Amino acid sequence: MVRKSSLRFALLGGVLAVVAALLAGLVIPKWLLFLTTMAASHGVVTLGIVLQMRGGVASFGQGMVFAAGGYAAALLFNQAGLTDAVLLVLAGGVAATLISAPFAPLLARYRGIFFAMLTLALSMVMYGILVKSSALGGSDGFNVGRPTLFGAKIPDESANYAIYAISVVATGVMAIVARVYFESTRGLVSLAMRENELRVEYLGGSVAAVMTSNFLIAAFMGGAGGALTVLALGHIDPNFSYWTTSGEFVFAAILAGHHSVLAVFVASFVLEVVRSFSNLYFPNTWQLALGIFLLVVIRFLPRGIGSLWLDRRRKPAPTVAAAGSVSR
Repeated sequence: MVRKSSLRFALLGGVLAVVAALLAGLVIPKWLLFLTTMAASHGVVTLGIVLQMRGGVASFGQGMVFAAGGYAAALLFNQAGLTDAVLLVLAGGVAATLISAPFAPLLARYRGIFFAMLTLALSMVMYGILVKSSALGGSDGFNVGRPTLFGAKIPDESANYAIYAISVVATGVMAIVARVYFESTRGLVSLAMRENELRVEYLGGSVAAVMTSNFLIAAFMGGAGGALTVLALGHIDPNFSYWTTSGEFVFAAILAGHHSVLAVFVASFVLEVVRSFSNLYFPNTWQLALGIFLLVVIRFLPRGIGSLWLDRRRKPAPTVAAAGSVSR
């Protein structure tokens, strides 16, 4: 059961963050607008990995659901004539969930490196299928047109901001839902599983059921993030499912830590900034720059960016007795 105070805080904080982001989008330059759009859409995918990390596992195959959602949205746009951005994002999430559902009970049995490698294998199988499928554009992929919003055509002059606003609102809604889920009974059971699965089973909890639901929720987030990315880029290709794409999401999850939803999007934005400028100034060694950046973060923030404010908030104030003993 979710605590009412936590629910109110999550709703208020999420709404204020979305409103602030929408207002900021009116004044920031176009290059930063696009970069933030990518950070928001990728942040949702990373949030799915963080959700699983809270249960003690990490998916190295999030690219599979990322690609599934992206291809579903792109095909619906080009083949079925579905152009509404909101429906495409929802369809991407549903498609990724349906594709992941047959594998969820199997993956719920595995932990550690076995879970990571199995999810990575699924992602690479999808990559192989997409590359060989000429109907889906093969290795080159295909383009996607500009979506509509609630049946209305988006004007050319405001297209960048419209896609940005759609991404911010969609990710804001999913971030609020994730925050509420983290505080729910099942979300707290996930944390308990991370510490001691056997004790959870003794207390009557179903580890397999929680693992399965976490995997499917993460799949929906990954698919929605893939659809948002396709709408922003206007193109999709098999690299959405490649292992390096999954690795970038894991990179951001490690950078954020599993303690805070806000930290996930901060980490995703930082990653996009570092990658963009590293690629600009070090085009041949930008991966090295990213690796060094991650090592520095792990060295000084081993629990992720979220620990910066969570540790400060949880730090107990010194008692009178402790202060007296120190003075003596």
